[in-house]
Amino acid sequence: MTVAVFCGSSSGNSVDFVNATKELGKYFAQNGIDIVYGGGKVGLMGTIADSIMQNGGKVYGVIPEYLKDKELAHETVTKLEVVPGMHERKALMAEKADAFVALPGGAGTLEEIFEVWTWAQLGFHTKPCAFFNINGFYDKLFEMLENMCEKEFMKEEYFKKLIKTDNKEELLKAMQNYIPPKKKWD
Repeated sequence: MTVAVFCGSSSGNSVDFVNATKELGKYFAQNGIDIVYGGGKVGLMGTIADSIMQNGGKVYGVIPEYLKDKELAHETVTKLEVVPGMHERKALMAEKADAFVALPGGAGTLEEIFEVWTWAQLGFHTKPCAFFNINGFYDKLFEMLENMCEKEFMKEEYFKKLIKTDNKEELLKAMQNYIPPKKKWD
């Protein structure tokens, strides 16, 4: 299994984010899970990549030419691909991934996980989408998504199909046993 990981090019303001990311990387590697990610060597991006490689896993980075120097491309990952732009980055990551996981991050992390989650709702893929919710980082976002369901801007089944956990064992099990929801327009 290859998981696309979306996360911050920053480490955040708590060592818990870094430690939980390291543990997730180790767990993935020990369970034969490879990752495809944004290709940077800084922040949580670098943390997850380093942890997986240190524990024998494979890491595939995809970074746009423009960000190669700014995000400090991780030149020692298993394979690093430099692409022209963000659209190519996201398309290639989605193509290589069997599942998608968001760790803590900023607007870019949200944009990436929301795009693939939207694609799932529309039936463009049947891959699981997950939030690894370290220290409740995404709790307020989940409240907003529940509000969208209550106001009938989103079907509750799509929210329920999101994997939301801070437990690495639960995360892997949920991804492995995922059953996609009905397509939005079926």
